[in-house]
Amino acid sequence: MAQPDVVVAGAGVIGAACAEALSAAGLRVVVLDRGAPASGTTAAGEGNVLVSDKVPGPELELAKASRALWPELLAGLRVELGDELAGVEWDPKGGLVVATAEAAAGPLREFAAAQRQSGVDAVELSPVEARALEPLLTKGITAAVHYPEDAQLQPVLAATTLLAAVRARGGEVRSGHTVLGVTTNAGGAVSGVRTSQGVVSCAAVVNACGPWAGEFAAAAGAPINVLPRRGLVLVTAPLPESVRHKVYDADYVGATVSGDADLQTSTVVESTRAGTVLIGSSRERVGFDETVRVDVLAELAGKAIGLFPFLADVPVMRAYGGFRPYAPDHLPVIGEDPRLPGLWHATGHEGAGIGLAAATGRLLADLHQGRKSFVDAEPFRVDRPAVTGEVPA
Repeated sequence: MAQPDVVVAGAGVIGAACAEALSAAGLRVVVLDRGAPASGTTAAGEGNVLVSDKVPGPELELAKASRALWPELLAGLRVELGDELAGVEWDPKGGLVVATAEAAAGPLREFAAAQRQSGVDAVELSPVEARALEPLLTKGITAAVHYPEDAQLQPVLAATTLLAAVRARGGEVRSGHTVLGVTTNAGGAVSGVRTSQGVVSCAAVVNACGPWAGEFAAAAGAPINVLPRRGLVLVTAPLPESVRHKVYDADYVGATVSGDADLQTSTVVESTRAGTVLIGSSRERVGFDETVRVDVLAELAGKAIGLFPFLADVPVMRAYGGFRPYAPDHLPVIGEDPRLPGLWHATGHEGAGIGLAAATGRLLADLHQGRKSFVDAEPFRVDRPAVTGEVPA
């Protein structure tokens, strides 16, 4: 193909969503990744498209926009690509958040009330009503909130569908291309991307490298404070229908917004279309240490059994882990870097990237094209102190 207008560095779901939105705007796009598409953070995700776990504020607004956009985007891609290339196992099954201690009941209700003020459909349920939705739940529930808008998709299929659209529009997706930095022109703007396979000339590059976004930004000469945060997930053997919604304990929200580097675990349980049950979640900042800690898996299993006692007799088939891109102020980084014209960032989503991907791609394309953005872009600016300040060790 001719010289691309934009190179997207990273073929995970965020990079794929950005590439799709840019190609939909008529731009020539090349996506580069050191591995296979969707083989990094995206492959280690659960496919959550959530509004239930976001505190009122900019990320919740982005999540609401993305939740509304995903079905529309997928329907359009199905028409464009056909069912075979556009099947992502979209499941608008809803979420259920429960408290299992008296002290947690009040804060859960207050959180739901605040979300309702922000336009989220959050329905308070009695313990009896909660067990009607999830008959196998523990009887030790003190409060519950149903979130009908929560959904799930298969993250690898979602990313590869978005990339299929890029290819269909004349773009390229290249594996085995590790991005090493950028080249600049006489005016100091991006003129290309240096890779392990040579330089790819372009007028703009999108840093969608996920947990490695900080490394690429530093190599490009515009460091950002995005760090890896590790998480582990357990997968059971396939079961008959058992867990109907995404179900998690109220302490999950606190873990998602915590900046603590030490290990945190919270109970998250949901089924997949294949019948397996996914059990999470853990968070810890350990750099890129890939060690699978048995004690963490045991803690996840124990907490899941506390929520769904039947799981005590269910075999675990496997466990997997991955690194999520963490920004200290818990907001994604979306937009052009004012220090280096032509360098764009789309990262820092931590564990919410799959849900936020559709809106992130649309927002970045709006900004790149100079259109009025469909959500407020200001909170996600690159040049905020938490992102461009001193990067901790």
